[in-house]
Amino acid sequence: MFQRRTLARRTAVIGGALGLAVALAACSTGDADTGDNGDGGDKGTITLGFIPSWTDGLSTAYLLQDQLEKIGYTVEMETLTEAAPLYTGLANGDIDIYPSAWPEVTHAKYMDEYGDDIEDLGAYYDNAKLTIAVPSYTDVDSLADLAGKGDMFDGKIYGIEPGAGLTGVTQDSMMPAYGLDDWELVTSSTSAMLTELGDAIDNKEDIVVTLWRPFWANAAFDIKDLEDPQGAMGEPEALHFLATKGFSEKYPEAADYIAGIKLDDTEYGALEDLVVNQHEEGDEPAAIDEWIASYSDAYDGILTD
Repeated sequence: MFQRRTLARRTAVIGGALGLAVALAACSTGDADTGDNGDGGDKGTITLGFIPSWTDGLSTAYLLQDQLEKIGYTVEMETLTEAAPLYTGLANGDIDIYPSAWPEVTHAKYMDEYGDDIEDLGAYYDNAKLTIAVPSYTDVDSLADLAGKGDMFDGKIYGIEPGAGLTGVTQDSMMPAYGLDDWELVTSSTSAMLTELGDAIDNKEDIVVTLWRPFWANAAFDIKDLEDPQGAMGEPEALHFLATKGFSEKYPEAADYIAGIKLDDTEYGALEDLVVNQHEEGDEPAAIDEWIASYSDAYDGILTD
């Protein structure tokens, strides 16, 4: 079952940021949070930007940190709270790598705006998708069934961060497509959405939430995806490593290594679960060590020591 300590610590990480510019300027974690021993590497410094509550990027960020430091780079971690400053940081060079981007569908608008200054290093997972979910016991199986049933759910869909691509797709595509214009999409944070979901399930109440796959919460909660007969949530897409323009020229060894990372559902699921649920905050390097020990052949070139 879902671990409340995980939710609490993730909320604490992201709770203090107030704006996009402030988030980019003030949320650098520095060496103390990355586990950097201060010695550094001699091949240059690479900054990884990610949103801690979006745990696909959280888990792959620590995997990249481990592997790039073994190659000989110094890695700095930059935490943010929204996608917009992350893409801005990539475009202007303040951030070198976004380790789990959704550029094909979910973040397409950011790529339209910033793509000329961003370099795609390759995809590591090829079947990501946005979903709308309810508890398994809820008597609704399709998004088409929600219209006219607002009373079951107090007319609310619980979502994540306002600037997330998932939020935009839900509000601008799914809700109009299925006649849910009189419903409210409640946005705040991933942590808050998961709290609402957990509380509803504990009390056997009906709830509708925005989710995505891959995401550890799909296994942690007794939930089901609602069918999407109109395809309003978009087609499956790949998760990419994005870099600032010119990265592969400046760091060719890092770029070549990153391009070779490919994970299947089992490998990725284990990585995310270990980083998010099985180890405490600050113990991410141990989570990565444990994952590498179990999946040392996950992809060609993985560094075990």
